[in-house]
Amino acid sequence: MLKKGKEEIIYLLNKCIEKFQLETGKDIIQNTNRKNYEGLAIALSEISNQLPYTSEKLGHQSYEADNNNGNSSYPFRKYDITGGQIKDSLLGLVASPRPFLVDTCYIYVYGMGRQAFELNLPDDFLVQKVLADSSAKDSLSLLQENQQLKMKLSEWEFKSSQHHGPLLLRIKKWKIFSGVSLLVLVLIGYYFYLTYQQNDSQWKELKSDFNLLPYTVTDAERSKLEGIWLCYTGSPQARISDSSRYHKVVANLIEIKYKNGYFVYNRYGASFNHIGYIQFESPEIVSIYSRIKNDKGDVESPRHSLMSLESHEGYLTAISASWNFDVGNRNRIIGIREVYKKLGQGGRIEEVINSVENASCQCKIIKWIKDDKTVATYYLKNMLLDAMKDAELLKLINEKSILLKDPDEFLLKEKY
Repeated sequence: MLKKGKEEIIYLLNKCIEKFQLETGKDIIQNTNRKNYEGLAIALSEISNQLPYTSEKLGHQSYEADNNNGNSSYPFRKYDITGGQIKDSLLGLVASPRPFLVDTCYIYVYGMGRQAFELNLPDDFLVQKVLADSSAKDSLSLLQENQQLKMKLSEWEFKSSQHHGPLLLRIKKWKIFSGVSLLVLVLIGYYFYLTYQQNDSQWKELKSDFNLLPYTVTDAERSKLEGIWLCYTGSPQARISDSSRYHKVVANLIEIKYKNGYFVYNRYGASFNHIGYIQFESPEIVSIYSRIKNDKGDVESPRHSLMSLESHEGYLTAISASWNFDVGNRNRIIGIREVYKKLGQGGRIEEVINSVENASCQCKIIKWIKDDKTVATYYLKNMLLDAMKDAELLKLINEKSILLKDPDEFLLKEKY
């Protein structure tokens, strides 16, 4: 014999709810809102409206067919089950639930009607135990109280979610934003890392191919090279446009400053200035690259020199691939020995322009303002080598110090 009434229907509806949630993935909040049960009610109604035709097949009592020719849509059919019916039955407010609701629950959960279930008994809970009346009432009361507590808990959870929903939504959005921002930062960081690796690889390749900074400069070498120098060159002797070019030389003032492993090179000449750089190739050996300084930034008359820091009679000599710096197509590439003499270190260089002194001496005037505030002034212009009265310098930068790219017996004069 099966249980009846409240105890039976409360148990069956809970089983229906469990199955409905499992199959559809939709949660049913069990509280006093009948709308919450509407999805389950519609699903059960599809079964209940077929009861007049399934009594033999599914094993349940007979039901009269719905002969109503009016509205045949939910919830106006004869055997439709509503959310309100489910809610009231769950709360134990219905002492004798409608038979078609009971049979529908049996069919939905167990696949058979109540009569067939009683013959097979697949669920012992629904079997009526022989108990004293007080025990039966206690069992029903306990089930009913349990159901009511479950509904109150669901209702409290629903209200709590409604109350805290905006805050939880903001937290969720913030988590999503933080996650996306972190991902973007990681991607940007990875991009810059790859770019750095690529640039680093290209720089290493460039340094290797062009032999840039192959040697680490020592403090002693830096101190030896950095400073203010005079450079004597005999390039005016190779200018065919100058008929009085024999033994004509010029002094240039050079400022050399250390910078990040190499040296910046500024050379002030009598007619034009040079800019460039110096790097150590090996101990005591430096290479010098320079070009004429111009406002356009073009590479004009580039020069390359190789020099040893070993001095001879107070001078350092460099072998340079240079130019005779003549006008137009007379400007020719030459090989030449140049002589360097160090004047000191520190201070700053200042070029004097547009002054009466410039016009008077017909030269370029350069001032070296030293760290102790004293000033040394240099007048740069072409001069005769013999007038310098320095036998050592005479041997180093005479006409034999120049090598022409193309042999020309008339270019270099051997006498006045």
